[in-house]
Amino acid sequence: MAAIPREIRLTEGRRRLDVIWEDGSASCLSAATLRARSRSAETVRAGIDGLAPALPDDIAITAVEPVGAYAVNFTFSDGHDRGIFPWPYLRALADGAVT
Repeated sequence: MAAIPREIRLTEGRRRLDVIWEDGSASCLSAATLRARSRSAETVRAGIDGLAPALPDDIAITAVEPVGAYAVNFTFSDGHDRGIFPWPYLRALADGAVT
């Protein structure tokens, strides 16, 4: 499985990220999943402490910023803008390999 996106698109009122991967497969990730699985220090620490992030029901992605050629960073409607999503991590989330 190639972990490089060919296309990234926000859909469903910016509440879903659709990805077409280099190998031609497609993935859909909700903004809530991406926000909850952010690898920011704050989110990682909360996970270690067994705390789930309190997210609004209508969480959306307000910005998508490339990070070099290896990752993307999202800004969410709750103001969270930390946490880089490298392509392999984004693919693992899409494939359900991250628990």
